[in-house]
Amino acid sequence: MRALRRRRARAPGVSREVNRVVENVLRGRSLSRDEALRLADCSREALPWLCGAAAYLRDLGRGRTVSFSPKVFIPLTRLCRDECGYCAFRQSPGEAERLYMSLDEVVALARAAERLGCTEALFTLGERPEQRYPEARQWLYRNGYRTTIEYLHQACRRVLTETRLLPHSNPGTLSCREMQYLKGVNASMGLMLENVSERLCQEGGPHHRAPSKRPRVRLKVLRMAGELRIPFTTGLLVGMGETRKERIESLLRIRDLHQQYGHIQEVIIQPFRAKPDTPMASHPELSMDELLWTVAAARLILGPTVNLQVPPNLSATTYPLFLLAGINDWGGISPLTIDYVNPEAPWPQLSELRRKTEMLGFTLKPRPPVYPEYIRERTEYISESIKHRLHALIDEDGYIRGGIDRYVCTT
Repeated sequence: MRALRRRRARAPGVSREVNRVVENVLRGRSLSRDEALRLADCSREALPWLCGAAAYLRDLGRGRTVSFSPKVFIPLTRLCRDECGYCAFRQSPGEAERLYMSLDEVVALARAAERLGCTEALFTLGERPEQRYPEARQWLYRNGYRTTIEYLHQACRRVLTETRLLPHSNPGTLSCREMQYLKGVNASMGLMLENVSERLCQEGGPHHRAPSKRPRVRLKVLRMAGELRIPFTTGLLVGMGETRKERIESLLRIRDLHQQYGHIQEVIIQPFRAKPDTPMASHPELSMDELLWTVAAARLILGPTVNLQVPPNLSATTYPLFLLAGINDWGGISPLTIDYVNPEAPWPQLSELRRKTEMLGFTLKPRPPVYPEYIRERTEYISESIKHRLHALIDEDGYIRGGIDRYVCTT
């Protein structure tokens, strides 16, 4: 390790300050805010060195196993009270083919996914549409529900009782009572922090017309998830106009919450992709160098053991490079449904994902929506109604029994 640090210290373009910061990380120190902010000064010339340090740190904490979750994407409703400047998922009642999926449709989709070996039912939906649209309120009332969250709970319960899939819900911001309510029918839950910059919520910014994207609101939800011991996924949306320092500040807030509660099971670095017919259709996307810097900085700030993910379908030809910058997970991959948030970006074939992962010296393993360490070591994070279902799926290491071969053979 000493020789490794000496070799990196001679890398061209690395300032003394940045070099000292990375040295501290490799010695096992948690970076201070000032130290982390110095990573913003990393030059393009020094990027391979920074990525190498991040990959080394990943190897120390996570080894050479890279995971993914075989999932089905269930868009329960695409109605949403928010209007984010980049979102193509959201629909108004006049645009939507249906206001909500029926419960029978949800179960039928989950059963089809079960036949293909999926273990995660990813529920993605708009934020509290009944608060904006009378059509949503009326639909819920006619079907016996007061809120979308009540309907989501019933959909998760049906999937949990009628299939072997495990729900993972991303319903937006929630109250403490709602999170506790959903915990009983979800293996894990998630909410993207996206960014803590209030500047992005100002007029003309991507979050100006999205009240649920206010940083204080999202941070409150992340904190409540920790208090309730919910295995939680969060992350950053990068390239929507934020600065490097704003990304660092966001990563620091995630790190601090995880150090306090231990519940952030996964951090996603999701690149912004411009969508037609959205206000940000002409907004430039981040370069690959900038994405790699962000991933490497995330690993160095978050530490060696945090699970770090970049979705491979959003960088279809270059995604293996993220393995060289410190990630250890590819996220959900579906053999059945598209990525409704990024419909233009198909999932990679698992045979291709396996080949490209193994070419770089890693082992690809399927996982349930809860990461192995939470199943084996942090059992208090798993609801009693979920525990026996999880253990029926996994091997002794906490990954899905049968490994990658069962999926590659059927895709």
